[in-house]
Amino acid sequence: MIITYTHADGTVEQVSTEELSAIESADIEEVMGGTLWREVEDRLRAQDPTAMRAVLWAVRKRAETGLKFSTFDVPGWRRRLTARLERSEIDDVLTNILAEALAANEDAAIDSMLPHLRKLAHDRADIDAALDSLGKGHLAASADSAA
Repeated sequence: MIITYTHADGTVEQVSTEELSAIESADIEEVMGGTLWREVEDRLRAQDPTAMRAVLWAVRKRAETGLKFSTFDVPGWRRRLTARLERSEIDDVLTNILAEALAANEDAAIDSMLPHLRKLAHDRADIDAALDSLGKGHLAASADSAA
């Protein structure tokens, strides 16, 4: 996931969960009350402010070692803070859906997930590229014409 925070002065800070160390991920789980990492990821997809704040905190803590989560705040988080899927996550989702769709011999499962993926994707072109790589490029074209 890519967490983006737009500061009051307009500068944009982006953090990828792919760049977190194992220790940083464990710190995030701990400050979120023992939440397992897969639940942290689910909360990030749901735009949970605590999960997004925790990721920013963990990265900023690299430079400010004494930074405490309890006092770390993200002003204007509703307008300025988002979490979006990265290409590797889009590939994983579509691969899983494709396996299910192939088992049922239908594209409906993939097609129904595309609007949600497009909304959450950091780079919407990644959706079409992932569909093309799975041999499902025809779904990208139908999604574009329906939008």
